[in-house]
Amino acid sequence: MAKPTTPLLAVDIIIEHGKGIVLIERKNEPHGWALPGGFVDVGESLEAAAVREAREETSLDVGLRELFYVYGNPLRDRRGHTVSVVYIGKGAGTLKAADDAKNAGIFAYDDLPDPLAFDHKRIIDEYFVFTRTGKRPFPDIDLPR
Repeated sequence: MAKPTTPLLAVDIIIEHGKGIVLIERKNEPHGWALPGGFVDVGESLEAAAVREAREETSLDVGLRELFYVYGNPLRDRRGHTVSVVYIGKGAGTLKAADDAKNAGIFAYDDLPDPLAFDHKRIIDEYFVFTRTGKRPFPDIDLPR
């Protein structure tokens, strides 16, 4: 397979459910716990991909609430340059791991599992700052003002 000439596009979903957020334990490499998510299919909208991936991995019906942030550091995924559009949503139904999720759970900030895959620790940290302060993430680079 030819190497892509642009980054791959993915979605991740911070699913608020019960008294925490939903994380899945990955069956596939890289192993660890992660936000539910995955790659966007050709012809699929970002929002549809987020809802589909959430349902496939958690068995929850997710209503997207808002776009949180876009993460695109070329080193965020050791498999290759992947850009992830991260949504915040509300989960409904019974949580059950499915598809490429080995386990699923609901976690509070002070009870996160280890290890977390990709840059999901950073995303989760920034989400909890946002829930407390309303402050959204800001790029790691110095931008002209």
